[in-house]
Amino acid sequence: MAAEPVALRTPSLLVDYFELTKPRVMVLLLITMVGAMVWAEQGLPPLWLLGSALLGMGLTTGGASAINHALEPDLDIRMERTRQRPVAAGRIEPRPAIIFGIVLTILGVLVLAVLTQHPLAAALALAGNLFYVGVYTMWLKRRTPQNIVIGGAAGAMPPLVGWAAVTGEIGWPALIMFGVIFLWTPPHFWALAIVKFDDYGDAGVPMLPNVAGIRATTLQSIVYAVLLLVFSLLPLPLWWLGVTGEVLGPLYGVIALLLGLRFLQFTVRLHQADGDLVIARETFRFSLLYLAGIFFAMALDRVLLG
Repeated sequence: MAAEPVALRTPSLLVDYFELTKPRVMVLLLITMVGAMVWAEQGLPPLWLLGSALLGMGLTTGGASAINHALEPDLDIRMERTRQRPVAAGRIEPRPAIIFGIVLTILGVLVLAVLTQHPLAAALALAGNLFYVGVYTMWLKRRTPQNIVIGGAAGAMPPLVGWAAVTGEIGWPALIMFGVIFLWTPPHFWALAIVKFDDYGDAGVPMLPNVAGIRATTLQSIVYAVLLLVFSLLPLPLWWLGVTGEVLGPLYGVIALLLGLRFLQFTVRLHQADGDLVIARETFRFSLLYLAGIFFAMALDRVLLG
């Protein structure tokens, strides 16, 4: 029997609607988009373009998050970390949350299409929104332990949007950045799933630790961390071979190598410790630092060496 929503705090309605956009997730997604834009521009892009892309992508991702809130109150109310979300706690009804999300999405797509003058950027942002809502939220999450693996494609869209906002196309560097986020997502989220093992069990969400066990999950996390390390260094062979243009140099290479090795070390420690909750939390926190750091390294490399 589902627990009744209990409002333990009463923030303002404005704060609740802001919370629907998942601002902390949004910030991380926007960081990856900015890194892609700087790489595409080979330096800092014009401020009007950067601002337009940030506004459009922020609105679009916020819209997808709001719809996600509206579609999952039955799950959120069963989980300690999510039961106080505005819809789950009954402070906002699902219908206005969905309308809010749709409006934000439409505004974001229009901003990207009109202000960046590259409709492809708007189309990619909309595709990411629809994939997150329609494929991950409505289909994968409740049905398969591979939910976060396949669903990670939605979170990997911002670099494609950022690259398209600058160039009007999808280049191979954008695909590399997409791959970095796609490979990063499983070990990142599985660390959280281990910490919230009981939460996901109570909600009936088939996260990999609950279905396959902790050991199998941590072992797969190591595999993804190795693949991530290798994939993140793909731009470097081109630099060593003297290829110029859309490549990254040694500054990025050193930072990516150090961050990747450290992330791999965390996943190995987590496996050796049989999913120890303290190490799982540390792994999750470092994973956030890793993603922000590697995209910052891309931007820094192009600003200083581009």
